[in-house]
Amino acid sequence: MYRSNSCGELRASHIGSEVILSGWVHKLRDKGFVAWVDLRDRYGITQLVFDEERTSKELLEQARELGRETVIQAKGQVIERASKNPNIPTGEIEVLVTELTILNTSLLPPFTIEDDTDGGEDIRMKYRYLDIRRNPVKNNLIFRHKVSMEVRKYLSDQGFIDVETPYLIKSTPEGARDFLVPSRMNEGQFYALPQSPQTFKQLLMVGGMDKYFQIVKCFRDEDLRADRQPEFTQIDCEMAFVEQEDILNTFEGLTKHLLKEIKGVDIQEFPRMTYDDAMRLYGNDKPDIRFGMQFGELNAVAQHKDFNVFNTAELVVGIAVPGASEYTRKEIDALIDWVKRPQVGAKGMVYVKCNEDGSYKSSVDKFYDEQDLAKWAEVTGAKPGDLIFVLSGDANVTRAQLSALRMELATRLGLRKPNEFAPLWVVDFPLLELDEETGTYHAMHHPFTSPKPGQLELLETNPGAVKANAYDLVLNGNEIGGGSIRIHDKETQATMFKHLGFTPEEAKAQFGFLMDAFQYGAPPHGGIAFGLDRLVSILGGQETIRDFIAFPKNNSGRDVMIDAPATIDKAQLDELSICLANNK
Repeated sequence: MYRSNSCGELRASHIGSEVILSGWVHKLRDKGFVAWVDLRDRYGITQLVFDEERTSKELLEQARELGRETVIQAKGQVIERASKNPNIPTGEIEVLVTELTILNTSLLPPFTIEDDTDGGEDIRMKYRYLDIRRNPVKNNLIFRHKVSMEVRKYLSDQGFIDVETPYLIKSTPEGARDFLVPSRMNEGQFYALPQSPQTFKQLLMVGGMDKYFQIVKCFRDEDLRADRQPEFTQIDCEMAFVEQEDILNTFEGLTKHLLKEIKGVDIQEFPRMTYDDAMRLYGNDKPDIRFGMQFGELNAVAQHKDFNVFNTAELVVGIAVPGASEYTRKEIDALIDWVKRPQVGAKGMVYVKCNEDGSYKSSVDKFYDEQDLAKWAEVTGAKPGDLIFVLSGDANVTRAQLSALRMELATRLGLRKPNEFAPLWVVDFPLLELDEETGTYHAMHHPFTSPKPGQLELLETNPGAVKANAYDLVLNGNEIGGGSIRIHDKETQATMFKHLGFTPEEAKAQFGFLMDAFQYGAPPHGGIAFGLDRLVSILGGQETIRDFIAFPKNNSGRDVMIDAPATIDKAQLDELSICLANNK
């Protein structure tokens, strides 16, 4: 056998035992008459010792030739370590080696296999299989495994059935671009990789499966950023004979279970907030409620003087930054420059210092007196010692700008604590969003989301006012899950398609199979999908999902390790009847 024990399990109780270990050479320390090798595997590190007196000169010479990351097998006796290392679990023992076998040699790695490596992100992505040997990456993957297993355990205990749905499906408009797969046997036709298993899980409800889940790969051909990948993993769930409250209660239970089992944290309160309130108070639909700084709308108390910047604005809105009145002018100017960056886009920013003595000092003292500024403080909830920042302009744009500033300030002030968890349900989303460029509506979630009870008729008269029977679960300022109660009858679904601009013929061509199924006794149903990558990263105290994916793509959507995507041989293209525009 290659090993009797792992490199992380030997303790003082094993002293005197004969063992066989296998792993990678982590470090070599040579003192001339004695050498020590740190042997590493997935489970930990064990120190091996070689010396002339207790083993042999030949064995010592063999050990001295070992290079880093060489794969070896070592046989020997567990002995007490003379110089103990309290920093590792195996630090009380070492293995006196009596036999050494080299299983495979290694080139010198392009970066050090250490927790704090000297390798930059690009080089580590290229050699990801080496990066996985480092504890931070290895532990992230083990952590992801634990979360996945707890998800499966909880949902299985709740009566959910794991059902696999197809990867080669029909292209459907779900918001992002599809990845397309040409069919060799059906010339000129294409499959699409699923953006989600949405229609299949609804068909499973029609099929009577009642409670479905799947931890499933999904694919979206969209612009990338730190929390997005072209392929990602969902915890996809659907339930029949349920209302919104049933789903919220079930998946509050899942979230509580994960926080308790994975992080040891008991969370009882899952507050609920309407979409309208989230936008009004925080400027976005996934607010981080671990800290305050709620928005205060100042139109009524700021548009009565000769300050045209405010008077001509659709919205004047501010936040109170706790304990920041001592900021210097240099610090304030740096924040003004921050909001004026193209990524945020503000033209400027007004500030008010709420001094400890109750007085006020602002950048617009020429236009507003202390009574005016006191009203601003009242609206924003500012206290003595706080600093008020105010933005103005178009309502939607200004809210987004102030939301970005709020999150930046919270980060600088240390208010976004990674081991503090604040879940929140956001409900009552608009059913439709208006595309201002085209003047047409599109579904805010997807075309299968039902309107709130009693609001279907509004689609004819005021479609923008219709609320969706939809909900998002937010954790620490990140949407970790979203879903809705679905439409389950053909007539309502046809009405929805009509208001999304589908002709009856287009709706039938795209979704005829689903509408046909609704005629065979479709039950009321709804569901939710969690982004597993994002959920794991937040539970792990980070917000970059790449750190928790074994083989991620970079910001350009490339796998630099295997060099994909790549060009295809012309013979393959010919077989698929594909002719590239550049004729290459």
